[in-house]
Amino acid sequence: MFDKLVMEYLEHLEIEKNSSILTLRNYRHYLNRFSNWLKGHSPSLHRDVTKIDLETIRKYRLYLSRLQDKNKGSLKKSTQNYHVIALRAFFRYLIRKDMKVLAPEKIDLPKTESHSLKFLNHEQTEILLAQPDTSNIIGLRDKTILEILFSTGLRVAEIAKLNTDQINLKTKEFGVIGKGGRARVVFLSDSACEWILKYLQARKDEYKPLFVRYSRGVDVEKKGENMRLTTRTIERIVEKYVKKAGLSVKATCHTLRHTFATDLLQSGADLRSVQELLGHKNISTTQIYTHVTNPQLKAIHQKFHHKFNKEKE
Repeated sequence: MFDKLVMEYLEHLEIEKNSSILTLRNYRHYLNRFSNWLKGHSPSLHRDVTKIDLETIRKYRLYLSRLQDKNKGSLKKSTQNYHVIALRAFFRYLIRKDMKVLAPEKIDLPKTESHSLKFLNHEQTEILLAQPDTSNIIGLRDKTILEILFSTGLRVAEIAKLNTDQINLKTKEFGVIGKGGRARVVFLSDSACEWILKYLQARKDEYKPLFVRYSRGVDVEKKGENMRLTTRTIERIVEKYVKKAGLSVKATCHTLRHTFATDLLQSGADLRSVQELLGHKNISTTQIYTHVTNPQLKAIHQKFHHKFNKEKE
């Protein structure tokens, strides 16, 4: 019964929630792990999900904390968290189906360490953007990728999906369908528009994808969908130039998204506008940037803390 309900839930995520392939894959993995554990721990509970209680969840969390990954290391607290989050979402779905199951709010999430927010300052950003050799088509493509990431704050999955006919260089904007199927408009800087134009002018193909590969042969299909860069390839491209730039920050595609948001807020943009530009569902997600972008806090620190230090001298 449990596996059948999981399948129905994943179909619900795909059809009703328009969840991404990555989300579906992750939730399938997390719920299948619980299913396999439940079969061995208590087959009767696997047959009747309504009998799963907090004690069952406690034992499962203990199992997760002792579980070793393929490198014989324990699962990170954040990874354990994802397993529990998937379970809570699954039980929430079952309750909407009028099933009398454990209330998801009774399942506490494990505490995780807070990670500092990584972003590039203006100097680091300029150094990174200058790394690609734009004398060839690959360098032009890579330069354009970096410019768009910094200009728009797109997620890597969003930039990978871009098509050549999607971008309006006259209005310097285009629409994207982001996480959770939410649509938003993003805007391009003059610099990003300039490099997009240069890159497109250098292209000798009529492929639909904006960013295509130049290795492993040519796709005979005119639309060139098989030539589209994958998210992992784009991540590797960014990693390559971060290493080449010798930055102290181990920057990723998501670091450029953080940099985009931080730059806006430091320049005076309001939180709601940044939320819209990033495509965040909840403003609480956008608020992670406020503690590093509030110039008033720095002014207060300089005024009062420095005064205290002078009095001690």
